[in-house]
Amino acid sequence: MRRLSALRQTFTPCPPRPYKSGFKKLQPPGRQAVAPGTCTLIAGRDASTSGGSAAGTGKSTGAATRFGPWQIGHDTVVRRIIQKSKEEIALLQRARPTFKPVLAIIQAGEDDYVLEVNKKIAAEVGLNIIHICLPSECSEDEIVDEIIKLNEDSSVHGIFLHLPLVFQTSRVLNSVKKEKDVDGISDVNFGRLVRGDMNKCFDPPIASAVLELLTESDASLVGKSVLIAGENGPLEAALQFLIQKSGGVVVSCLWNANNLQSLAYDADVIILTKGKLDHEGPAMTVINCDPTELSEKPNNQEMNHFMNWGVGPLSAALRMQNAVEGSRRWLNGQQYKQWNLRCLKLQPLSPVPRITPTPLGEGKSTVTIGLVQALTAQLKLNSFACLRQPSQGPTFGVKGGAAGGGYAQVIPMEEFNLHLTGDIHAITAANNLLAAAIDARILHEATQSDKALYNRLVPSINGVRQFSAVQVARLQKLGIKKSNPDSLTAEEINLFVRLDIDPSTITWQRVVDTNDRFLRKITVGQANTEKGFTRQTQFDIAVASEIMAILALSDGLVDMKQRLGKMVVASNKKGEPVTAEDLGVTGALAVLMKDAIKPTLMQTLEGTPVFVHAGPFANIAHGNSSVLADKIALKVVGEEGFVVTEAGFGADIGMEKFFNIKCRSSGLCPDVVVLVATVRALKMHGGGPNVTAGVPLPKEYTEENLQLVSDGCCNLQKQIQIAHIFGVPVVVAVNVFKTDSKAELELVCQIAKDSGAFDAVPCYHWSRGGKGSIELAEAVRKAAQQQSQFRFLYDLQMPIVEKIRTIAQKIYGAKDIELSPEAQAKLDWYNKQGFGELPVCMAKTHLSLSHQPDKKGVPTGFILPIRTVRASIGAGFIYPLVGTMSTMPGLPTRPCFYDIDLDPETEQITGLF
Repeated sequence: MRRLSALRQTFTPCPPRPYKSGFKKLQPPGRQAVAPGTCTLIAGRDASTSGGSAAGTGKSTGAATRFGPWQIGHDTVVRRIIQKSKEEIALLQRARPTFKPVLAIIQAGEDDYVLEVNKKIAAEVGLNIIHICLPSECSEDEIVDEIIKLNEDSSVHGIFLHLPLVFQTSRVLNSVKKEKDVDGISDVNFGRLVRGDMNKCFDPPIASAVLELLTESDASLVGKSVLIAGENGPLEAALQFLIQKSGGVVVSCLWNANNLQSLAYDADVIILTKGKLDHEGPAMTVINCDPTELSEKPNNQEMNHFMNWGVGPLSAALRMQNAVEGSRRWLNGQQYKQWNLRCLKLQPLSPVPRITPTPLGEGKSTVTIGLVQALTAQLKLNSFACLRQPSQGPTFGVKGGAAGGGYAQVIPMEEFNLHLTGDIHAITAANNLLAAAIDARILHEATQSDKALYNRLVPSINGVRQFSAVQVARLQKLGIKKSNPDSLTAEEINLFVRLDIDPSTITWQRVVDTNDRFLRKITVGQANTEKGFTRQTQFDIAVASEIMAILALSDGLVDMKQRLGKMVVASNKKGEPVTAEDLGVTGALAVLMKDAIKPTLMQTLEGTPVFVHAGPFANIAHGNSSVLADKIALKVVGEEGFVVTEAGFGADIGMEKFFNIKCRSSGLCPDVVVLVATVRALKMHGGGPNVTAGVPLPKEYTEENLQLVSDGCCNLQKQIQIAHIFGVPVVVAVNVFKTDSKAELELVCQIAKDSGAFDAVPCYHWSRGGKGSIELAEAVRKAAQQQSQFRFLYDLQMPIVEKIRTIAQKIYGAKDIELSPEAQAKLDWYNKQGFGELPVCMAKTHLSLSHQPDKKGVPTGFILPIRTVRASIGAGFIYPLVGTMSTMPGLPTRPCFYDIDLDPETEQITGLF
């Protein structure tokens, strides 16, 4: 059981014994002995992490003058520590107002006064408490399991074990994470204490309380003989170390040792951690840490003063001080710190042994990887790259892999470009399960009565009939407030079992992660078993699935599951949206996707970290790596670090969707845009001949041609202007190829700067690794220091058609848009269904600013045709398809798979780049 409380209430004490021991000044003579007893509590002897219930039987016979707690101001000490801790929390919360320091207590057995004292002081300090109450008969494994959960909970800053002695094993005590060990009981903590690493450990509260009492009583330990009588546990070891550190001479013995009498007679200070003295010796200071002395319940007057409960409240105050210090250290750990990362050293060869296989990639992935290699391996700045997982469509089709190239690659490259951890396969399985559920539901509703459907949807199992969780959710959506399946009326049963899907409105397609043009239009349901329920449909490529977009935009499992349930797959015959939740498949989809939500950690050739997660295409989806990967990476690099996240294709495609869709979803704002350009791409935009995959490049691209470059820079200027629309500084990275001349590179950089780029630099990471992009890294670092004026392109309250028009005119340069009758009907439908305030994700060719792939440079004055419109409600955007844009690519005449092979002897893969 977990109980989370701000501890602002009054705690009701339970019967067990309170603390009431303190200092006693003893007068000389008399022999003394310690009565035998048994220990039942834990370390610290305040019934928390050690201690016991020893039964002392002797009586003091000497004439003694006793100085009680009031003379030494113990209450003042506790109050001072509490006030100091409160001030520290206030200071932390001034720097981070939402911060809440949390102490977790694991208790086995009943409440007692020790627990009450700790809770009361925690309340005064301002700590929040997670209180885990376990029964006294619980097992050691159960305790360790709870400790591990708390260790992994980043919101918990300290762990206090309030356990019986039987559970004070080395395994339990050392299970507590050292950073949260506020009792200082773990071996690591004690080792650091002995070494003097005070900034990394915690002083054990009981031992520190003893030292505080001695300090307050002006009992200097320098040269004094100190007897520690008790057991050989962690408390005794900590006391011995701290006393020796303070100049005292320590003698230790067991609480029932035969020579205790003579040892006590010669001591200046006696510290009892178990048992008690029968007789008083010469003038000396005695501190009793044994909870057996605390057998009487404090009266109301004593309850108002912490001192009257003895060492216990002081140690509790020091424990809370440790918890506050732990929270301060945790906050400091969240601040930027340079990684102690051992990067891998490259030994570049010339010429580079691997070449770019096709002329169709301009190097965004390569630049991304080269940039983080430069930032981290060369400039020693924390940085993370966030990339999309490649689809097998382009990997075996035209483009090839997406791991980068040359000496700027993600490794292992083969795993990166193929199945990796199976995320795309999980998306395919989830997507097609939903598609199967749609057709199956239409068939079953068309061939069964309401009663037959109901009996099958809510069957009686072993005489018991009950709704599943997803069916309860559907009942609530329908306004049926019943939980007994037998209590539904005929009308309610009809509402429950009939989705009444209109087959002509189905927008959900099956997917496969292969370029297969013959799946662009198919007919399903042709087998006799489907009883003539056929319909035309199609396959999309897997990365175009809305589930892929949801994966990329979700910030966790809860968010992902909610989005999956909201996916609209069709409309019913009344025109109302039908969702995955209505079909009862949400939970199953979440199960299939539960591991895919986790980003995959990989590395570059120089050993810098990379997150690979999600892989939506930018031309037919929103084209960005995941929000979750970005957020985790930002947390890891710290406030001064850099997260380089990739957006597909140009500023008109991937960047526009990054800003208008991903930034809206994540709440994150970019500091810098890195715009990738190549000389050969600019030559193409300047009027150069067409390029075909697998065919050698025309000489215009391999020989210097400044005029072609200059003419093509109009496209680069337009891309810079697009970035400026969003108010973000732009750094142009010119990805250098071996055929580029110095004059061409200088010309591109100069035009980019003249066009408003913050900087423009040539990048040589392909041939040199991170060293080849140091200039780019420096430019990015400087640009990030500029004041970003980030803004969205459009307001979500604008009508959908106006959002589409705004993108077409301001981003693409179109004169206007033209909606087909189908597109207009779909927009009207989505507005009626309440989806009008979603952002827009344009599906458009990436080969031109227009809808025509052959229109290079900066075409203007064109009318952008909108063929149809889809709605990805779970992902959270409206999805217009421009011109002839297809969501299923096809294979070319000579696909990449001609060059891909496997050596069966070595299992080495060749041709996969």
